[in-house]
Amino acid sequence: MVDGHSTGRALVAALTRRGASCVHVQSSEDMPAFFTDGFDPTHYEACLTGAGDPARLAGELAALGVTSVVAGTESGVVLADILAHHLGLDGNHPATSAARRDKATMGRAAAEAGLTVPRTWSFTDADEARTWYARRRLTDVVVKPPSSAGSDNVWFCRTPDEVRTACTRVLAARNLYREPNPTVLVQERLRGVEYYANTVSHAGRHRIVEVWRYSKRLGPDRRPVYDHEDLVPAGSEESAPLRDFVPAVLDALGVRHGAAHTEVMITNRGPVLVESGARLGGGTLPWVVEKYCGVSQTSLLAESLLDPDRVAAFDDRTVRSLGALRNIALISRTAGTVRSLEWAARLEELPTFVALSHHLRPGEHLGATIDLPSSPGFVYLAASDPQAVDRDYRQLRALEETDLYLT
Repeated sequence: MVDGHSTGRALVAALTRRGASCVHVQSSEDMPAFFTDGFDPTHYEACLTGAGDPARLAGELAALGVTSVVAGTESGVVLADILAHHLGLDGNHPATSAARRDKATMGRAAAEAGLTVPRTWSFTDADEARTWYARRRLTDVVVKPPSSAGSDNVWFCRTPDEVRTACTRVLAARNLYREPNPTVLVQERLRGVEYYANTVSHAGRHRIVEVWRYSKRLGPDRRPVYDHEDLVPAGSEESAPLRDFVPAVLDALGVRHGAAHTEVMITNRGPVLVESGARLGGGTLPWVVEKYCGVSQTSLLAESLLDPDRVAAFDDRTVRSLGALRNIALISRTAGTVRSLEWAARLEELPTFVALSHHLRPGEHLGATIDLPSSPGFVYLAASDPQAVDRDYRQLRALEETDLYLT
């Protein structure tokens, strides 16, 4: 597993439960704590560094008896492709890796396949972007890095000066994986209902395991902040527009094996690709999804790594849910010091509470939530009655208005 962080931690646990032994490869020595917190090397037979010659590393993995290579999170995608290729194992070809990591290349590949994508322009100079925007007489646009995740440095802009400011910030920053941003993307802002589909593929056969409906809000500085996401059964009518579109996206991007997380906006033009990552979806507790759906992307990926025929046998049209399931991103309105974890007990008292995932510790500084990495964590609520979930969601947001995490 390359970069077994984020949902990669759940994947190694699922593989271990099924009797597999795993080896870890760290693609970079400079991974941010947002990913590495919670990493446990005892889950692996060996931990290797990905720096240096990939052919040499592939030789080490072959000597250890490695039979599959998988990315645990976005930063591991390219190296996982390279290692699988060197080892002659199932994987996605390195020649098309850029289409799965760079959003501009991704958009071109999807458009060439006849799929609808947002109009996108790439710049290396913020003033040039400002001038271009002013001449185009556009309204809303989205400014973002070419390769990142989790709403990192994503800005909604309406004026030429806002475009220049946002582009300057992106070009001067490193992305979520501490990689430089050589360019900045300016995209038309899509309007509609946004979904994501979590898939598992083998030999070009794609199965949609999970579909979720996004809800995001606009932060005080015009940056998108994750609000919540609601489970949409993969076999439901609501998910029907994604069933043909998402597999076509994966084909266009060269995804033949493994997991993918694909974001799609349903607009008056039909489905439009937002972006796709050739890895597991993040911000999830797979055991919760399995409890309410019987399967998760993580569980099917684990099974398929040990028995590839599981993908072909899986019928995604039969996936149903036991009721309403909502994943809520926690939002801290203000910055301050975390005094205690009493707030967690208050959330657990909500009648529809299922599970909580957070990274807070008493005494540490908590910044205001401006994007996904700065969120304190997430909570699952579930009930047979969607209105019960909505009531508890509103109660949670009301508690947050009282500086819940700082008291």
